[in-house]
Amino acid sequence: MGRQTCALLACGLLLAGTLTSAQRGPAAAALHLDPEVLALACAPAMVYERPMTSLRVTGGQDSAVRVGYAPGDLITINAGTDNGIDVGQEFYVRRVLPNRGQEPSRAAPGVVQTTGWIKVYAVDPKMSLATITHACDTIDVNDYLDPFTLPVVPAQAGREKKPQKENYGRILLGADRRRAFGSGDFFVVDRGSDHGVTPGAQFVIFRDKLKAENFLYELGEAVAVDVRSESSTLKVTLSRDAFLTGDYVAIRK
Repeated sequence: MGRQTCALLACGLLLAGTLTSAQRGPAAAALHLDPEVLALACAPAMVYERPMTSLRVTGGQDSAVRVGYAPGDLITINAGTDNGIDVGQEFYVRRVLPNRGQEPSRAAPGVVQTTGWIKVYAVDPKMSLATITHACDTIDVNDYLDPFTLPVVPAQAGREKKPQKENYGRILLGADRRRAFGSGDFFVVDRGSDHGVTPGAQFVIFRDKLKAENFLYELGEAVAVDVRSESSTLKVTLSRDAFLTGDYVAIRK
């Protein structure tokens, strides 16, 4: 029907004629994406301050007030055609999880958790309705929006090289502020492009057992899948034991 533009009250009346009282959105099409791409799109990142963004989830099309939403729900975002929003646009939905209730800072970085991504379904000048294309978690009121682009899984390289032990980094955190990780999990380390990390770089993870005259214990391996200037997101590729916050990481270089 072309661009679906209407005031949200009119949208509500239109939808009420065809949807149930919960006003469900159209079923999401099968994504047919590589599981590694989906996992990487949902992987955590780290921030030292809250992102400066005004686009947010403000609610949904329900008779009752709700906080969390899942695929099939229609959600409201606080921007419309006046802000350049149009039907069919897609956005990541994300939230910042502070460390122990503190505002993100260098002393206490926060976790950026991707809760999913959405597609704009109907717009008016000030607000829009969107459907949930994929959920990594529940999508909550006040989650913020980022432009959507599917990630590229980096090629792994350099596994034959020895770990650079004079440049140890540390494991910081993971999704939901997790502090323990196993095979296939994602976690963030305090090494990024400023330290020579590139996508696909291989890491060896070590633990210091804090015993005199003992070598570091080699826990396993991980690969850099998302690299920022001062931090990187790694994926566990080999685990002999759980990786913990504070364990050492050394890049193969």
